[in-house]
Amino acid sequence: MFDTLTDSFKNAIGKIRFTDDDKALKKATTELKKSLLKADVHHKVVKDLIAFVESETKKTGVGKDNFLRALQIKLNDILSVEGTPKGFVFASKPPTVVLMIGLQGAGKTTTTGKLAYFLKELKKKKVMIIAADLQRLAAVEQLRQICSGIEVELVADEEATPTQIVKQGLARAEKELYDVVLIDTAGRLAIDDALMDELLEIKKVANPDELFYVADAMTGQDAVRTAQTFKDKIGITGVILSKFDGDSRGGVALGLTQQVGVPLRFIGAGEKMPDLEQFIADRIVSRLMGAGDVESLAEKAAAVIDPKEAKRFTQKIKKGQFNFNDFLSQMEQMKKLGSMKSVMSMIPGMGAMAKQIGDMDLENSSEMKQIKALVGSMTPKEREKPELLNNMRKRRLAQGSGLDPMHVNRVLKQFKNAAKMAKKMSGKNGMKQMQEMMAQAKGGGIPR
Repeated sequence: MFDTLTDSFKNAIGKIRFTDDDKALKKATTELKKSLLKADVHHKVVKDLIAFVESETKKTGVGKDNFLRALQIKLNDILSVEGTPKGFVFASKPPTVVLMIGLQGAGKTTTTGKLAYFLKELKKKKVMIIAADLQRLAAVEQLRQICSGIEVELVADEEATPTQIVKQGLARAEKELYDVVLIDTAGRLAIDDALMDELLEIKKVANPDELFYVADAMTGQDAVRTAQTFKDKIGITGVILSKFDGDSRGGVALGLTQQVGVPLRFIGAGEKMPDLEQFIADRIVSRLMGAGDVESLAEKAAAVIDPKEAKRFTQKIKKGQFNFNDFLSQMEQMKKLGSMKSVMSMIPGMGAMAKQIGDMDLENSSEMKQIKALVGSMTPKEREKPELLNNMRKRRLAQGSGLDPMHVNRVLKQFKNAAKMAKKMSGKNGMKQMQEMMAQAKGGGIPR
């Protein structure tokens, strides 16, 4: 997601040696200025950043470390709004009411579902969604499908007015002790008085704790301008950039906070429900510098992985008893972490690999579908004890999964090798090997 920006910083830093002169600094900042403007960062933000980095680096002495330090300080400043909290903030008295607003086509309804998933799975909250978008014909049905998939309660009534359905939903949320209520509102193709009047009416009834403006990252600087208009007319407490994974430049994220004066709270990192990430300034700066975001990854993993299940699974690996039931269970947990590209980009030194992975969908890849078909053709005993799979059973599996016998043998061999490797890595020397791998990975960020 931050590929272009990260490359810009790497190239600029690469032009300065550990100790250098003003000429090298000028060359680095000129290169950085061109790259940032090309990445769609607003020209005023670029001018401010370059001026600070040049001044601060000269003050402390021109060199790679000082240049990098100045860059990190300014990026943190650009991405932060003083006095605003990090991440999602809950009201002192539940439910926390969030009004989701934005233009039609920005991905507001899908983002509402993603935010509900984030709050339910990672924050362990009881979440309700109110369908107050009665303008777009498919909006309510879209929410029904989303809520069904993520198992979140939906309050909808196509016969009611937006304010009536909001009143009904909030009354029920208080009565049934919901932690968070997300209100999906109508959008328009352009900003008009009718849209603003309706939103102001809903805002008055809902008295929200948060007003999140959902902006399409693909629209670039238009996203900033419309966010400013909504802030002026409705008032917003934060911005969520949707479709950010589709914007290879990423420059809009770098300037939005400073330009609009409200924090960027979340970014959409993919098409699936888990693909919504908190936008926390210091963590994002770490990713921009190529150093990953281990803290966010650890939070996600801790939220979706059951500690007891993880302990049981580790013991089975150590004994070499990893089976197909364990494999399916781990795949289900992996799905909750989000897209493979997003996960890889959080690991130090893995940014380049994340770029190579691109939009690869591991779950729906042809290989994964074949494995699932194969496992689906097994009996419960065969899943639990892969060693039972003799030639006769393999022939049956080939027929049941639609694969040829050679393919079945290849998949089973790969699984067996993976189980052996997992057992080896869980031994005494395995931890040492893992530490060496992580040390190499950390060295893959921006050189200091």
